[in-house]
Amino acid sequence: MKVLLFTGLGALFFAYYWDDNFDPDSLQGARVLLTGASAGVGEELAYHYARLGARLVLTGHTEVLVQKVVGNCRKLGAPKVFYIAADMASAEAPERVVRFALEMLGGLDYLVLNHIGATPAGTRAGTPQGTRWLIQVNFLSYVQLTSLALPSLTDSKGSLVVVFSLLGRVPASFSVPYSAAKFALESFFGSLRRELDVQDVNVAVTMCILGLRDRASAAEGVRGVTRARAAPEPKAALAVVRGGATRASGVFYPWRFRLLCLLPGWLPRPRAWFIRQELNVTAAAAA
Repeated sequence: MKVLLFTGLGALFFAYYWDDNFDPDSLQGARVLLTGASAGVGEELAYHYARLGARLVLTGHTEVLVQKVVGNCRKLGAPKVFYIAADMASAEAPERVVRFALEMLGGLDYLVLNHIGATPAGTRAGTPQGTRWLIQVNFLSYVQLTSLALPSLTDSKGSLVVVFSLLGRVPASFSVPYSAAKFALESFFGSLRRELDVQDVNVAVTMCILGLRDRASAAEGVRGVTRARAAPEPKAALAVVRGGATRASGVFYPWRFRLLCLLPGWLPRPRAWFIRQELNVTAAAAA
């Protein structure tokens, strides 16, 4: 049993670090629409794409922050960078964003969906109002953006890159509405990948599972509740860029998340002591 366990761990480690045939030149001139680009992993994604010569349309909730990222991308050598401020809590925002990107870039090679939303101030996460807000930002807007961009991605044989969370694979305590939205993403894009394959549509779907993001809006919601550390943003972003460029089906950062995704099968109902290893249960119950 121990031999099998260590063999499996070794195989996973080898698969993660094995050469993925990433060609940086493949992103030269690529047309990329990136959401959630104003901070955190999204900001680092923008900088990686800029260094590699991609043409960018960036969007984020706060215009002044997106403008700062745009300026930095130009300094890093991006041939074209445009931005549009958008609040994905609005059902009209996705159409406006995709229309703008198509007008500015003439088409899309990559749609990189990265934006997230914690429950807005003054709204409790467990209320119907808070749940509706979370579902719109963290799920429905992803569906809208994908549906609107898919014709262009089909023409270019492009890629859908979806950045989401371990909470979309492994159920967690004290995050019911947020986890529901992330599980919905996993189901939607998993089904979409199969439909595209059946229809011989050459659009790749890359699902990226990252650790806790060190963004103010995201980190504040779990401050004092989780003991997990935020993933290093530049390295996590580079893993996403490489995965999308090589049309990988999945990206895990850090790599141990590949193991954690097996937990529901091994431990369908983990005991309380196991959950407490990652959570400050007292703080969570008081939240």
